[in-house]
Amino acid sequence: MTKKLFSYGLWFDHQAEQAAQFYTSVFPNSKMGDIVLYGNEGHEIHGGKEGTVMATEFDLCGEKFVAINGGPLFKLNPSISFFVVFETVQEADRIWSTLLEGGKILMPYQKYDWSEKYGWLEDRYGLSWQVSFGKISDVRQQLTASLLFVGEKAGKAEAAISYYTSIFKDSKVDGVMKYPAGGPEPEGNVAHAQFGLSGQKFMIMESTNAGHNFTFNEAVSIIINCDTQEEIDFYWNRLVAEGEESNCGWLKDKFGVSWQVDYTGLTKMLKDPDEKKTQRVTKAFLKMKKYDVEKLTAAFEGR
Repeated sequence: MTKKLFSYGLWFDHQAEQAAQFYTSVFPNSKMGDIVLYGNEGHEIHGGKEGTVMATEFDLCGEKFVAINGGPLFKLNPSISFFVVFETVQEADRIWSTLLEGGKILMPYQKYDWSEKYGWLEDRYGLSWQVSFGKISDVRQQLTASLLFVGEKAGKAEAAISYYTSIFKDSKVDGVMKYPAGGPEPEGNVAHAQFGLSGQKFMIMESTNAGHNFTFNEAVSIIINCDTQEEIDFYWNRLVAEGEESNCGWLKDKFGVSWQVDYTGLTKMLKDPDEKKTQRVTKAFLKMKKYDVEKLTAAFEGR
């Protein structure tokens, strides 16, 4: 199987493992993955209690996620949601009702022009889902990240599509549907668009609705899984242009979307049973913005 370039980071206060277990119990073709615990090294930076869960990996509908116990700093909101399509009404109904327990409805689950059954909700953890009855072949993947440009970012969605497809290989725009004249939204703004980056699908919408009092933040991030320093440099330098760099491989692009330019080798290092090695590499990566593979490897090996 070809390695997927992207996975998705979800930020939680202290419920990462609980949320991952809930999602994998709800969705088909899903499973729990590895768990990384906080060590004592770097406590003054990450604040996590030694031996508690730092991150939990899991798969949903063929897509990879990492749930992070990062603290109360960032809250999930509908600026990035996940669109999931099911080919039977029974399955769509089940998913909708299960996700809604303890959550709230953002758009009623009913018939719309684009779907016999569709709804948008926020689950018990604050993560937003768009649930649709339809054909997976229409999107070509069952679960798709959907970006919502609101407020001052409304009107920039088409520019974002051009920007992202210029950076990633094997990218294409599948279709852009724009708002017509005479409606509640500005004519020509993007009502819905679908595009592919390195073979993975994404969606974008935008709205000037004054009730959308949220914006992109670190609570949902797009992780780029890089195997080499060359890949890290390439994606970091292009995405951080006009944006903002942060710590531990995180950055915000010029539209405010959060990305993690990750090094796959670091994940393997942090899972090593040798505690001294993991402590050294943890101390090293916590001091970095863009990851330096040579320095991470040297720290891990004690050089």
